Amino acid sequence: MASPVPALSFDRDFDPQTGRAVPVADGITRITAPNASPYTFTGTNSFLLGHERLALVDPGPDDPVHLAALIDGIGGRPVDAIMLSHTHRDHSASASRLARDLGVPLWFGGKHRLSRPLRRFERNPIRNSCDWDLVPDRTLIDGETITAGDVPLTVHATPGHCANHLAFSAGDILLSGDHVMGWNSTLVSVPDGSMADYFASLDKVIALPCRQYVPAHGGPIVDGPAYAAALKAHRQMRNQQVVAAVRAGARTVPAIVAAIYPAQPLPVRRAARLTITAHVEYLEGLGALSVSRGLLGMRISADT
Repeated sequence: MASPVPALSFDRDFDPQTGRAVPVADGITRITAPNASPYTFTGTNSFLLGHERLALVDPGPDDPVHLAALIDGIGGRPVDAIMLSHTHRDHSASASRLARDLGVPLWFGGKHRLSRPLRRFERNPIRNSCDWDLVPDRTLIDGETITAGDVPLTVHATPGHCANHLAFSAGDILLSGDHVMGWNSTLVSVPDGSMADYFASLDKVIALPCRQYVPAHGGPIVDGPAYAAALKAHRQMRNQQVVAAVRAGARTVPAIVAAIYPAQPLPVRRAARLTITAHVEYLEGLGALSVSRGLLGMRISADT
């Protein structure tokens, strides 16, 4: 008999020690940027990987205080590369400047791209949060092992939150980026992201031999695979709620959000509207919902 999936419990009891170099594990140091918000929690975690030689993962916002903290954490050691988990600007805005100032290459999973083409009349609701013009000096490939700094890493393509999202494993630790975070479930906003890809990437990381996840926002997740399984169950439950809301008469995304999140604060409802749209698209792909689209938005019905 399969083990029961644990209940999902978010951990928001995290002291980021913003601007300080905080050891996370052997050869992994976290420096959290001062860009806290309802969508970034306590701020973006940048990581220095290595001992004598370093790699810098997710340099974060183009903020002079954070850049100074990164340079202080580097402490004159050589940096072999700057790597990105993905190209949302809270992770990547400082990448070009730092790569130029340090004289190092920029490695990530290719230029920012949509998970699918835009439909007629459609706009990407998070387009201004994306780093469209950033070009990698090296495009990292799923499954390859790289050495930047003196800690070997394996690259794992984990699309879902966005199309070029990567996670990096070092031994039994997974730098999970925004794909799996302990403080909240991940925003999936179509067409920038894809709920189908997100589910597939959850299955992928659960199967990896990595126990501890270290995300780009919030604190470490001690049992990463169990937590990721709980996230998957949570998303599957949300699918069921969406279908139930439509069968009860909800015909638009705002109506579904009102049915599922009747008393949540406005920032939560804004994010929920984006993610519920991704759930609707996913369920449409499964044949559980039918969707008609026009200038006034989507009209949703449940298939019998």
